[in-house]
Amino acid sequence: MDERGQLDRQAVHAELERVPADFHRLLAEASAADLRRPTDGTGWTNEQMLFHMLFGYMLIRVLLRLLGGFAKLPRSVGGTFARLLDAAARPFHVINYVSSVLGSLYYNHRRMGAKMDRTVAALHRRLDRESTASLRRGMHYPPRWDPFFHDWMTRADLYRYPTQHYDFHRAQLTLGPAQD
Repeated sequence: MDERGQLDRQAVHAELERVPADFHRLLAEASAADLRRPTDGTGWTNEQMLFHMLFGYMLIRVLLRLLGGFAKLPRSVGGTFARLLDAAARPFHVINYVSSVLGSLYYNHRRMGAKMDRTVAALHRRLDRESTASLRRGMHYPPRWDPFFHDWMTRADLYRYPTQHYDFHRAQLTLGPAQD
């Protein structure tokens, strides 16, 4: 949101256009050996990381609905819920890791591109329907779950989140010639 409380929708739409094009290029250029190679600084392979990057976009569709419900409740309810989730950060990280390992078995490199396209198209449509007031609604989130989660996030913040998450993890991919 800018100083007037407006989200630059065109900038978000541009992010949502950039990422699938990049994602498809990564998938097209990755060899079988590339996909099996470990990423830099994580326990995932490149294929598992690619799924995790896709999952960030899938997750936002769920979080936007969740925010719709919590935005109608007193802030204290959402704050208590977020603190409980934050306290469970350690098991969340294990579940997050395992879900990307398992998720990449179904949404493997052959299926990921189409899922990314459908997910991003749905986010484009939803963003176009959002009112300025709905983009200002927010809720508490568990900041220990992700470096891009903040204690309070608006719906506008959520539309920016998956690209921040994508760009962060993209730097951890080890696709291309093997690194010595």
